[in-house]
Amino acid sequence: MMSEHDSVAATPDRPQPVAVTGGRIGSLDFIRGIAVMGILAANIMAMGQPFTAYAFPEAFTVPHSEAEDWMWVWQLVLVDGKMRGLFTLLFGAGLYLFLEKAWAKGATTGLQAKRLLWLGLFGLVHFYFIWRGDILFFYAVSGLVALLFIGLSARKQLVLGILGYIAGGILYGALFGFMQNVADGPAADNVALESVQAEFVKAADADLADGRAESEIRQEGSYLDYVAHNFEAHAFDPLASLMMFAFETLPLMLIGMALYRMGFFSGGFSNRKMRLWGLIGLVAGGALTLWIALSAKAGGFTYYGALAAFMGWSHFPRIFMTLGIAALLVSFAPAAGGWLSERVSAAGRAAFTNYLGTSVVMLLVFGNWGLDLFGALGRSELYLVTIAAWLVMLAWSKPWLERFRYGPLEWLWRCLTYGRRFPLKR
Repeated sequence: MMSEHDSVAATPDRPQPVAVTGGRIGSLDFIRGIAVMGILAANIMAMGQPFTAYAFPEAFTVPHSEAEDWMWVWQLVLVDGKMRGLFTLLFGAGLYLFLEKAWAKGATTGLQAKRLLWLGLFGLVHFYFIWRGDILFFYAVSGLVALLFIGLSARKQLVLGILGYIAGGILYGALFGFMQNVADGPAADNVALESVQAEFVKAADADLADGRAESEIRQEGSYLDYVAHNFEAHAFDPLASLMMFAFETLPLMLIGMALYRMGFFSGGFSNRKMRLWGLIGLVAGGALTLWIALSAKAGGFTYYGALAAFMGWSHFPRIFMTLGIAALLVSFAPAAGGWLSERVSAAGRAAFTNYLGTSVVMLLVFGNWGLDLFGALGRSELYLVTIAAWLVMLAWSKPWLERFRYGPLEWLWRCLTYGRRFPLKR
């Protein structure tokens, strides 16, 4: 389906109009608010427990009950990867929206590149000094690569994104499937396979040992010890994560960019069709992910079984669920009036501040330099912390934006991008 966004290729000398007056699309803010809140429901496991506990229940420092095993299943089905996927789609859409406005004012693509470089710096500070689960650095790098494809038509961007995502699924499935089959398979019957199997076991043991070391630091050490550990033991992790997630992040950005230009987020598609295809994607992807999660649970939650479920097997059903959720949220966003939807949208407008701010708060909540709760709470209690954080996001974002033009970090990022101080108060 073509729309006015696609009728003429957008270029710096012939920019396309912003989708709505004032440059904001309500559905983008609403979905971004859902995404930034949902991401915390996944991230909280690696904020209050060793990082490996994000995927592997046995890495918890407290018992993981049968009920919490089922919570792991439903988290994999409903949350893990889907909220990040939504965030990534919106990042791609926002990347092009920013360029539309920049071109309309006579600026060049270089302004967006500068903006992404600052984002990458924010991401590195986040990773080393606050929390190792940062996504901003590889959003910045993937965004810079996406700029190379900015001149393509929306249809070509969409096709390229889909092909990249398929390539990623094949790569991840082959890699993590091989790891799972070797590590969890029968005893090796030859020297070569025995050596590989031993290396996989050694890598898993090293990861779990690192989690124990981090737990000791977070419970007994100082904040400086924590930062030193990040630099000493995880100095190159941002680059490793970039390589690992490249075939998810960049393709989804291109897909988000293309969908924005086709009018997906701004009423360019039939609401009835959006709801139909959204429901199909949600149900089909959810059913496949449920089967993957139940298989991992039936296998006893092995280290490589859980990793394969997260990174390998769920890659393809995740895209159906992510696009399905996006379609449903877009189609229902216009009717989602009332105080709650307004506050969710406000949380989305201040998503950068909410994302980084939550990491800072959780650093204080879980470190022994704060409330000293690291490793003390199980999955159930961590969900309660998540709900409390959601209430804070909903409570502060709307009143702040009624008094100020931007969220605090959105304002700082804008000032750094343009190299001048913008007024903050309305």
